[in-house]
Amino acid sequence: MKIAFAPNYAHALPPGHRFPMLKYELLPEQLLREGTASEADFFVPQPPPLADILRTHDAGYVERLRRGQLTRPEERATGFPWSEALFEREITILGGTVAGAQYALGQPGGGVALNIAGGTHHAFRARGEGFCLLNDQAVAAHWLLHHASAHVRQILIIDLDVHQGNGTAAIFQHEPRVSTFSMHGARNFPARKEQSDLDLPLPDGTDDAEYLALLADTLPRLFATVQPDFVFYLAGVDVLATDKLGHLALSRTGCRRRDELVLNACRQRQLPLQISMGGGYSENIIDIVEAHANTFRVAGDLWG
Repeated sequence: MKIAFAPNYAHALPPGHRFPMLKYELLPEQLLREGTASEADFFVPQPPPLADILRTHDAGYVERLRRGQLTRPEERATGFPWSEALFEREITILGGTVAGAQYALGQPGGGVALNIAGGTHHAFRARGEGFCLLNDQAVAAHWLLHHASAHVRQILIIDLDVHQGNGTAAIFQHEPRVSTFSMHGARNFPARKEQSDLDLPLPDGTDDAEYLALLADTLPRLFATVQPDFVFYLAGVDVLATDKLGHLALSRTGCRRRDELVLNACRQRQLPLQISMGGGYSENIIDIVEAHANTFRVAGDLWG
């Protein structure tokens, strides 16, 4: 497996914004320490060419974002104060997901690549919100459709973050070659949901048994209907019972079992897979890092 690791620009943020960024430093350290990954598995991505970003995002929006010219309401909607370092980090994350998709596609029998960051599914074509400025998996999906159309005719995006992938759903609303699936908290952010190809809204307090039974029932039918050539998976760990923002009740074991269901489904079908980490906001950073690390452990077990 290959793992994209974008430099952490937490130092460019005010103190109140730094805690959610801490996992991006701790997670690779944990994976290396325990032997789940080696130094050779990691790569520092480069930003993709602007033309590849503009297949997903509006040129005017990207230029205003680059120059720090968002309006105050636009900036507040993203949740981040703008800085040049933040923009550089965002486009580097895009490069990690694009490069990961390229790697996974190029492996015999379908490979797997993971992005320590990414999962910026609240970014729309011409606006950002919810800590998402540019949509990494949408940019990578468009890259595949443009540059690898001989091999990738149908893409499935599986979004299991606790928040609906509203930006992703809107971006691909009229693109039949990309199917979007979002299983999320019904009463969670965003208040106004977009329409994915398949939405499964969950009530507050949904636990391991309910969640896993629904997912296990849904995945075979979803793969049979879509028949994808490539899969993107957003593996947010804000589904945990410990999460401050999630309102679901999964245990760490249940969250790992969720990953096993998705990754096994791809591995058995020999489908190339790119995974981005998405959200995680538990009070205890260990809960976040361990739940994310489980995704890498499962990938390592299945792809060796």
